[in-house]
Amino acid sequence: MSPISILRRHRVAALLGAALIISPVVVSFAQNAGNAGLSNVVATTQTPVAGITAPNGSFAPVVATAKPAVVTVTTVMKAQAGPTGDGSPFDGNSPFDQYFQQFFGDQGIPAPKTPPQQQSPRQEALGSGFIVGSDGTIVTNNHVVDGATSIKVTLDDGTELPAKLVGHDAKNDLAVLKVKASKPLPTVKWGDSDKLMTGDQVLAIGNPFGIGTTVTAGIVSARGRDLHSGPFDDFIQIDAPINHGNSGGPLVDVSGNVIGIDTAIFSPNGGSVGVGFAIPSNQAQKVVAKLMKGGDIEYGYLGVQIQPVTQDVASAIGLDHPGGALVAQVTDGSPAAKAGIETGDVITGFGGQEIKDPKDLSRAVADVSPGAKETLSVWRNGKAMQISADVGRNTEDAQTASNGEEGKPSTEQGLRVPSLGLGLTDITPDIRQQLNLTDNQRGAVVERVNPDKAASSAGIEPGDVIVAVDRTPVKSARQANQAIAEAGKSGKKSVLLLVDRGDAQIFVAVPFAAG
Repeated sequence: MSPISILRRHRVAALLGAALIISPVVVSFAQNAGNAGLSNVVATTQTPVAGITAPNGSFAPVVATAKPAVVTVTTVMKAQAGPTGDGSPFDGNSPFDQYFQQFFGDQGIPAPKTPPQQQSPRQEALGSGFIVGSDGTIVTNNHVVDGATSIKVTLDDGTELPAKLVGHDAKNDLAVLKVKASKPLPTVKWGDSDKLMTGDQVLAIGNPFGIGTTVTAGIVSARGRDLHSGPFDDFIQIDAPINHGNSGGPLVDVSGNVIGIDTAIFSPNGGSVGVGFAIPSNQAQKVVAKLMKGGDIEYGYLGVQIQPVTQDVASAIGLDHPGGALVAQVTDGSPAAKAGIETGDVITGFGGQEIKDPKDLSRAVADVSPGAKETLSVWRNGKAMQISADVGRNTEDAQTASNGEEGKPSTEQGLRVPSLGLGLTDITPDIRQQLNLTDNQRGAVVERVNPDKAASSAGIEPGDVIVAVDRTPVKSARQANQAIAEAGKSGKKSVLLLVDRGDAQIFVAVPFAAG
């Protein structure tokens, strides 16, 4: 699995915490830099956190409890040849190439490259993990073992054991391994991540850069971070330094219990800058329990594209407060379509659970076994209603829309919507080709957006296709203009536009007052 790209909008090196470390990096670095160079790198990438105090003056009792159960996970993967054809991780084709060059460049040390005669068709990668069962059951990140042809676990006492992949889940980035040992292995206990508060002290334990098991201290910086890496993002943000190789290692509280799994970092320079992320233990523990039974996890599937309900959206559809998940698109033939869910519906409840935002719905649906029947609470056209749906199986298969016949374009071109700051035009054959629209696409194309008006502030962009106004489909610029005008005359504070943008369909609420 390629590294998760987090916080993509910043366009900087957003790195998976302890993403795969190619073994030649560790070996070559140790040979070229020596102990002095290594000390320099560690000092510059692991910034000490001021003000951290341990209970009774030391974290040693906590480390003594948790560290024996922390392991190093080494995997062997088939090398992928790049432009040079030599399979080198630094051949310019590797997703790790850029940040390794940045990292070594920052230290004044050139990025190592294995000579062609030493190239191997295999590459080794490094991560961490922790033992949750004395029988040899180990938890780590999925990205640490994804694509591995063989897995080896090194215990805290140096014992090396071959490991078997019991189960893995890419969506939650979790995997369970199993090793056979001659004696019961030390374990670490799960903690309760729901009790964590911003400011609580935590320790991260793992094997950064392959230098050996390392402990760093910090605090919980934030809760509930969404990195847009998957449907279940609910990360704990920490400032305890974690680096490449820490992935899969435990984040423990001051009692030595696992309250998170170190998974990702955000970094502009390849090293820790005090912005790390861990999967909450309460989320991980449920997934691990399923993975211990073997294989993959089947997730429920509804078949809707959803977005948050903002205050402007709530005002446009008559909700007294923002909340729920706004349905922007319903996949043809999906469980949602069969149940009668419509574009513009707001799902406020699922299976008796309140839905406060799209993430709530994603998690609730995913946790339901395929085939189950669930009741949805829906807000539609100013009224609350209940809809029953059969949850399907999430196969992640792409759904394509059927093509219709080409219609005659309207002759009403370039209509203005001055109150919102939009210039609209009809879909002509030339525009259809330029925007790569399907033959059956209908609506009004946004030709111009006044940067000082409400539509620009709401996020409407040139090239967007408005397909519905306040849930009423529009086929031309004139229809869109008339519908927006009627919404304004009705006394509404905002108008709800359904917009096609690329491969996505989204609702955008544009306030009249700001226009």
